[in-house]
Amino acid sequence: MNALAPIPFTPRATVALYLREARLEFLRLLRTPAFSVPTLVFAPMFYLLFGVLLNRGNAGASSYLMATYSVFGVIGPGLFGFGVGLAIDRERGLLTLKRVQPVPAAAPLLAKVAMAMIFAACIGAMLLVAGVTLGGVQMTPSQAALLLCVDILGVMPFCALGLLIGTLVNGSGAPAVVNLIYMPMALLSGLWLPLRLLPAVVEQIAPLWPAWHLSQLALKIVGQDSGRPVWMHVAVMLAFTAICLFLAQRRLQRA
Repeated sequence: MNALAPIPFTPRATVALYLREARLEFLRLLRTPAFSVPTLVFAPMFYLLFGVLLNRGNAGASSYLMATYSVFGVIGPGLFGFGVGLAIDRERGLLTLKRVQPVPAAAPLLAKVAMAMIFAACIGAMLLVAGVTLGGVQMTPSQAALLLCVDILGVMPFCALGLLIGTLVNGSGAPAVVNLIYMPMALLSGLWLPLRLLPAVVEQIAPLWPAWHLSQLALKIVGQDSGRPVWMHVAVMLAFTAICLFLAQRRLQRA
């Protein structure tokens, strides 16, 4: 038997390997306070300050900021989990090690996607609880479930962007690059403040940012979006995801 021949996996064994990789990736990041604490705490903390304390009695502002801060929160796991995590894994040779192990090639990357979705679900749930109990936000169970789905699935474009960043920069430079993209994009997409409070040019260029399109889906659920069709936002995010994945794949093939 050829020692270099690929090891066949039964469907059950393949699923078990994917689940194991996802569990280990989640535990690894959960046990890294520098990642898990800011990722889980920042968005709810900012919402409590700006959406609850500074807008007490203003349910409209609280519901707007609950939706936008949930988007702000779920972008983080995608960008940092992939952008920083992948860059560090590349630098340490972990990706090369994974390639020679009896593990499906896509398992490490899909594990990171699952990790990002789990963190996004936790962040979205915390924002929902804070908004309904402290912010005076009125939502039906179906609206809350839909907003949570938008948060969880909306992390995908930013996983793709993070993957591209992780293939372009090294581990030491990745956090700075991610922050240089993350923070300005959040501000210019209206995630921290409504765009009407910012200069007119910011509102005009907001559709260039994928975060704006995700926030519009979230705001549509609470009835405060710009009125543009859902299909447009979804199409833009799908195209953005496809472009980032294509470019990242080319980079990984050369690595």
